[in-house]
Amino acid sequence: MATDLAEWRPLTELRHRVDQMFRDVAENGFAGTTLSMDVVRRDDAIVIRADIPGIKREDVEIAVEDGILTVSGEHEERTDEKTEHYVRRERHVGAFSRSMTLPGGVKPEDIEATVADGVLEVTIPLPKEEAKKVVEIKEKPNGASPDGD
Repeated sequence: MATDLAEWRPLTELRHRVDQMFRDVAENGFAGTTLSMDVVRRDDAIVIRADIPGIKREDVEIAVEDGILTVSGEHEERTDEKTEHYVRRERHVGAFSRSMTLPGGVKPEDIEATVADGVLEVTIPLPKEEAKKVVEIKEKPNGASPDGD
């Protein structure tokens, strides 16, 4: 049985982590982290899924303003975690936020959100597509200028 081994490239890993840190700072400043999201298109809706393990639903806010949907919240550190002496810490605590532009015609009141097993799912119904209108091209009479003179 053959096994594929991946080459360990510590500098590549370090660069990836530093790049991610700069992306997080550019998006949110030092105040928080970026919420990772999967965005899926269904026939009649866009579905956003985000992992929010250990975060209460009342600590998450979903807002729509000027055609932009923002998911934000805060993951607070428990008291006993503050006294721990971590060797490595990858679980983020603090504020998080993520925004995305909604397609035109989306009605904010139709957006629904649920949470189950630490996964937030936001369903955004897409507006009905308007029928395509074909515009007839008419011939101008001979000698008429384009501006109608």
